[in-house]
Amino acid sequence: MHDLIIRNGVVIDGTGRAGFRADVAIDGDRITAVGRVDGPATRTIDAEGRIVTPGFVDIHTHLDAAIAWDPAATSSCWHGVTSAIMGNCGVTFAPVRPTDIDYLAKMMESVEDIPANSILSSLPWDWRTYGEYLNSYEKLPKGLNIGGLVGHCAVRYYVMGPRSLDEDPAIATTEDIAAMCDLVDEAMAAGAFGFSTSRTPEHRVPDGRKVPGTYAGADELCAIADVLALHGRGVFEAAADVVRDGDPTYPVAHREMQWMEEVSRRSGRPVTFGLVQERDDPNGFRKLLELTAQANQRGAHIRPQSTARPVGILFGIANRTPYDKCPSWRHLRNLKVTEKLALLRDPDYRARLIAEVDAAPARLQAADAFYLGPDHVRYQPDPEQSLEAHARRRNQKPVETFIDTALETDGAALWTYPFVNHQTPAIVEMLQDPNVVMGLADAGAHVGQIMDTSQPTYFLTYWVREQQRWTLEEAIRMMTSETATLFGITDRGVLAPGAFADLNVINFEQLSLPAPEFVYDLPGGAGRYIQKSDGFDYTVVNGEVFMDHGVHTGVLAGRLLRSTD
Repeated sequence: MHDLIIRNGVVIDGTGRAGFRADVAIDGDRITAVGRVDGPATRTIDAEGRIVTPGFVDIHTHLDAAIAWDPAATSSCWHGVTSAIMGNCGVTFAPVRPTDIDYLAKMMESVEDIPANSILSSLPWDWRTYGEYLNSYEKLPKGLNIGGLVGHCAVRYYVMGPRSLDEDPAIATTEDIAAMCDLVDEAMAAGAFGFSTSRTPEHRVPDGRKVPGTYAGADELCAIADVLALHGRGVFEAAADVVRDGDPTYPVAHREMQWMEEVSRRSGRPVTFGLVQERDDPNGFRKLLELTAQANQRGAHIRPQSTARPVGILFGIANRTPYDKCPSWRHLRNLKVTEKLALLRDPDYRARLIAEVDAAPARLQAADAFYLGPDHVRYQPDPEQSLEAHARRRNQKPVETFIDTALETDGAALWTYPFVNHQTPAIVEMLQDPNVVMGLADAGAHVGQIMDTSQPTYFLTYWVREQQRWTLEEAIRMMTSETATLFGITDRGVLAPGAFADLNVINFEQLSLPAPEFVYDLPGGAGRYIQKSDGFDYTVVNGEVFMDHGVHTGVLAGRLLRSTD
């Protein structure tokens, strides 16, 4: 008598090998058989006409706060994710001194657009060290398996306080660096999956200065990497400063790649950083791919991570609009959707909204914003779906079309401005590079601006089913065993006897992606975007059915993952 048998499905096991028809038997939290399974089970799922895959392993999330108030981890749970890594980009909640709790929360809000009030009111904050933080999170109910990186921002601020924000790399003394290494050593011993840092000028604390660690010297970064080497495990993750900076010789990229190569070769540990196509330098990603390949040929292990689709800011009447700098538009921000729609229908207020946009310099060209929903979404920038094109067909100004589409859809109309990865051929080029790994879905972050958590569903529906750019087996491997192996997450990301029973039963032909929607369900009534899916019949976590046709079963069998396991 098995606990659960999934029968008659086509198993895509995560290794990249061809799918095969098989049953999957589960007992307790492990897979016990893959093949023909005879005999009864406490529960049987008929997967005829379905594919059966490992649960997806998302290596770049910011679920650090959300897991406390949203144990099902929406929206990740709707897209087949069963394991996730938090603590990316250097921002974490540990280590922390009691006097700095408020500062770390507000730094997370400033960098990742997660409301600080929600963070402060929902987390227990019963830790000081990173190990105590993991122990606290182990007690939280959770639907996914969650592991973490220890962040440079928290480590540096713990040791150096306000000095950590200084632009002079030499400000970190030998004693400072030794103290930081001690904190990272404690985190690694407790089970952190590595260390993360931020060096991008886009990440700032509330007063506008760049986050702690932005200006850290190579000596500091390498010393911390030495700690990972001593433990023989861990990934060094970076939100790297890899823009061209207006110079065709790419001095900034060369500088960043130099320290990443030194860190990897010296420590023997993998380094991963975010790689995207920038609007200001649409060919720059190729230089980074070239530099990565050269570094790896010299003995480094550098794995850039990129996304499967354009990353775009979402605009709609429910939250942000392209015109929020205008006073009458800004007034709408604090109103309920019904109240906003009522004002849009008022002729005098409508005239005022249009007049203010006409008088203000355009901050966003209507040709660069594309219609996204509320119906079935397509993320590929199509000139015929731009706000400008829609307005032209209606013989209107773009702002009028923005207002009218909001009214016609009861406020659900959504537009997107893709600010990186805006050319789909570049996405293909990056993801086909052997050094690049799938990542940057940013689950839990930028809750009022973007919604990229649905990356797995999009990858399968657009790139695999529609475009046939990748085989189903290749795509599943890229989202399961490849990401799990890079981060050292053992016994997950594959369907094999002895592996943990994290898996999906997917109606591949019916898999689809509706548009994001804005909801007010954060602590304190704050809002965020969510995005569901259709076609995931079941998601199983540690042997228990977690999601059933898009509905949480109430089961919370997720676990805290530790690199020491």
